[in-house]
Amino acid sequence: MAFNGTWKVDRSENYDKFMEQMGINIMKRKLAEHDNLKIIIEQTGDNFHIKESSTFRTKDIDFTLGVQFDYSLADGTEVSGMWEMEGEMLKGNFTRKDNKKVLTTTRCLVGGELVQCYNYEGVDAKRIFKKQ
Repeated sequence: MAFNGTWKVDRSENYDKFMEQMGINIMKRKLAEHDNLKIIIEQTGDNFHIKESSTFRTKDIDFTLGVQFDYSLADGTEVSGMWEMEGEMLKGNFTRKDNKKVLTTTRCLVGGELVQCYNYEGVDAKRIFKKQ
């Protein structure tokens, strides 16, 4: 599958503003800018196993497209939602458990890079990953 592989964050766009909108304090935002995030994606049909590892934590996530699941963001924010495939793009819609506001995330391949886009309360951000 196209997303399979090991991806390391290369650069971010507007990520600090996005995190600020999410309510993440300045100390955690500064640390997150240098988290050296690495994502390992293994897709088998509609099932995904993702391992996220950074300077701060390692987390395994298993999900099936179209099936709701609970997830804890790196800052501890609890969300519930699901991923779906829209053409060649993974699209996630997640609702925060604390305030019921929606976070949307997409993952797509652009020029051999994995581009992860976020939107929360009108603020957009991107993290671009290179395949290892």
